[in-house]
Amino acid sequence: MLFGIAWDTSSHWAFAVSIFPILLQGLVVTLKATVVGFFIAMVLGLVLAGLKASPLKLISWPARLLTEFIRDTPLLVQLFFLYYVLPEYGIVLPAFMTGALALGLQYSAYLSEVYRAGIESVPLGQHEAARALDLSPLRTFTVIIVPQAIPRIIPAMGNYLVSIMKDVPLLSVVAVLEMLNVAKIIGDRTFNYLIPLSMVGLIYLVLTLVAAAAIRYLDKRLPKQGIPLK
Repeated sequence: MLFGIAWDTSSHWAFAVSIFPILLQGLVVTLKATVVGFFIAMVLGLVLAGLKASPLKLISWPARLLTEFIRDTPLLVQLFFLYYVLPEYGIVLPAFMTGALALGLQYSAYLSEVYRAGIESVPLGQHEAARALDLSPLRTFTVIIVPQAIPRIIPAMGNYLVSIMKDVPLLSVVAVLEMLNVAKIIGDRTFNYLIPLSMVGLIYLVLTLVAAAAIRYLDKRLPKQGIPLK
């Protein structure tokens, strides 16, 4: 007995085992949304970083304004906009894709700043050597600068990957059956919220620890020295 409540341990374990396969289905959706959202964020973030680095203010300023707008508005507002407003203009996306796109857009603004920091950390000698070899600005950026910037920003990108994963439960507001939403449905139907929500919390803890370990491994393994230009 704990706090005056009698607990049947065996029945709780049986209940946990019975709902575990259902939670795993929600976990698959959570991981898919995380991967797709992070991929979108990486691509759009790199595009924004490149545009903001442009010497032409006609290009850099709109990119900076767009970045600030995305970063300074709540993810939930952007999610509702994509899900409820776009269909009024004939653009209808599945709930999952809408959620992943919202995650990607939100975090692309943050990753663009991470990319910028990584790009600025590349020694100026690499830029000068590329110019001496008569490489175009685009080729210099994609072949010389970005490959050196990425290893330097792995820890920061990893942190945002974990943040995206922990924001996936917000997709439940547009009926995406991610893990936390599945746990809530189980609680609604069984009147037992403690076990499914506790299991979700433990699963998230394990995922976060695994992701952190993988990020540390990559950070140590990837070379950070400059690329020799010949």
